Amino acid sequence: MSPTSPLPTDHRREIVRLAVPAFLALIAEPLFLLVDSAIIGHLGTAELAGLGVASASLVTAAGIFVFLAYGTTSVVARHLGAGDERSAVSAGIDGFWLALGLGAVTAAAVAVWARPISAAFGASPAVIEQATTYLRISALGIPAMLVILAVTGVLRGLQDTTTPLVASVVGFGANIVLNLVFVYGLHWGIAGSAWGTVIAQTGMGVALVTVLLVKARARHARLRPHPARVLAAARTGIPLLVRTVALRAILIVTTWVAASLGDVTLAAHQVAMTVWSFLAFALDALAIAAQAITGRALGAGDRTAVREAMGTMIRWGVWGGLALGLVIAGLHSVVPPLFTPDPAVQEALGAALVVVGLGQAVAGYVFVLDGVLIGAGDGRWLAWGMVVTFVAYLPLILAVRAAGPSSSATRDVVVLWLAFTGFMVIRGVLLGWRARRDDWMVVGAR
Repeated sequence: MSPTSPLPTDHRREIVRLAVPAFLALIAEPLFLLVDSAIIGHLGTAELAGLGVASASLVTAAGIFVFLAYGTTSVVARHLGAGDERSAVSAGIDGFWLALGLGAVTAAAVAVWARPISAAFGASPAVIEQATTYLRISALGIPAMLVILAVTGVLRGLQDTTTPLVASVVGFGANIVLNLVFVYGLHWGIAGSAWGTVIAQTGMGVALVTVLLVKARARHARLRPHPARVLAAARTGIPLLVRTVALRAILIVTTWVAASLGDVTLAAHQVAMTVWSFLAFALDALAIAAQAITGRALGAGDRTAVREAMGTMIRWGVWGGLALGLVIAGLHSVVPPLFTPDPAVQEALGAALVVVGLGQAVAGYVFVLDGVLIGAGDGRWLAWGMVVTFVAYLPLILAVRAAGPSSSATRDVVVLWLAFTGFMVIRGVLLGWRARRDDWMVVGAR
C-alpha cells in the first residue's frame, strides 16, 4: 500500500497495525508513574501524597504542550496522504525545535517556582516538602518530555507507531532499574525516584531525535530551525493548547479538592488517578490510530474511509473500556497493597478503583472521538468544547470541596471520583454531538 493510497478495504487491519504498537508505547508513560507510586508509596504516606501533588504539577506543565504530538500527527499525516513526504518530515522538524524551546523555558519556570506550585494545593507541610523535592528535580526532564511528544507525533503521522514503542519499552525498563538503585540502593528517597525518571526520559528523547534526523536526511528535509515556520507551527497549536489547558485545569482542580479532604484521601486519589491515566493511555491507542488514519484519509480526500474507521474504533473503544474497567473493579482489593502499607489508604483506594473501573466504557468512547477530531484538525472546536466542559464540571467538583472531609476517607474519595466520572460524561455528550456533523471533515493538505 503506497503512502498516498486510501485506507485498505479491511480498515480493521490498518487500525490494529497502528493501535497495537501505540497501545504498548502509550502505557509506558503512566507506567513511569505507577512504578514511582509503588516505590515511593512504601516510603510513607507523606511521600506518596507528595508525589500526587508533584506529578499533577509536572504532568500539567508538560501536558499542556501535548499539541506538539497531536497537532504534528495531523499535519504530517495530511501531507503524507497528499503524497508529499518531504513536507511531512519538514513539518516534524519545526515541531522538534518548537518543543526544545518551550521545554527549556518551562523547565526553568517549574524549577524556580517548585515550592509555591506545591504549596498551592493546600496540602500539609510534610507533603509540600516531598512534592517540592520531586518537582524541582523532575523539571530537568521537561525538555526531553516535550521533544518526545513532538518526535512521536511525527512518527505517528508517518504511520510509524513501532519506533515509539521500542523507545518506550527501553525507557520504562531503565526507569525501573534506576529508581530501585537510587531509592533503595543509595537511599535517596523521593529524590532518587525523580532522578531515575529524568535520566530515562532524557535517553528516550535522544534516541527518538536520532531516528527523526535519519528520516529527515533520507528525504532531504531541512534540519535547521526556520523561525517563521516554527512560529506558524506554534500558532497552529494554539487551539489544542487551549483545549489541553482546560483539560489540565480540570485535573488540577480535582487534585486541589482531593488535597482539601486530607492526606489519606489525597494519597488514595494519587494512585487512583495514576491507574486512571494508565487506562486512559491504553484506550488512547485507538485515538492515536484515529489521528493518523483520519489525517491521511482526509489528506487523500476520502471522507467515507473516515466514517467507516470511526465507527469501528468507537465500538472497539467502548467494549475495550468496559473490559478494562471490569478488570480494575475486580482487582480493587488486590491493587492497593502494591502501592501502600497504610490500611486507611488501601481501603480508600480500593473503593476509588471500583468507580474508576465503572467509568471506562465512557472513557473509551470519549478518547476515540477526541482522536478523530484531532486528526481532522478540528482544534478550534475542541478548544471551545473543553472550555465548556470545564465550566460545566466546576459546580460538581466545587460541591465536593464545599462538603469538606467527612469521617470516612473512603466515602470522600468515592464522591470525588463520582464527580470526576461526571466530567467524562459531559465530555462524551459534547464530542458525540460534534462527530455527528460533517463540517469538520475538510479534505486536502493544509
